[in-house]
Amino acid sequence: MSNAKVLPLLEAGSVEPCCPPLTERPFTAEEAERAARMFKALGDPVRLRLFSAVASHPGEEACVCDISDVGVSQPTVSHHLKKLREAGLLTSERRGTWVYYRVEPSVLAAMTRLLTNASAVA
Repeated sequence: MSNAKVLPLLEAGSVEPCCPPLTERPFTAEEAERAARMFKALGDPVRLRLFSAVASHPGEEACVCDISDVGVSQPTVSHHLKKLREAGLLTSERRGTWVYYRVEPSVLAAMTRLLTNASAVA
C-alpha cells in the first residue's frame, strides 16, 4: 500500500504573492518584512542549494536523505531546512523515520511575480 498523498492543484490566479512586483510601486513596511524574510532565508548558499534541490527533485518532493549532500553535517542541514520552513518556503511531512520536503505551492509563482517587471507582464 502506498503512502502517497494527492495534493490539490492550485487554480490559475489563486496564488497569493507576498508583495507586488518590485517595479510596480514602493513596498509597504509589511510587504518589505515578508519579502526580507524570504530573501534572508535564501541568502545563505547552503539554504539556496537545499531549496533548489527540493524544487528540482523528481516528484516535486524530496526526502532529507536525498538532499543532505551539501557539504555540511546532517544537523546543520536540518537547521537550514527548518529556517526555510519558518520562512514559508518549504513544507514538510514525516513518514516513518524520514522527513519529506516540498516547495510551498505558491512560493515559486509568488517569487516570479515579485521579480518580474510589471510592464513586461501586462
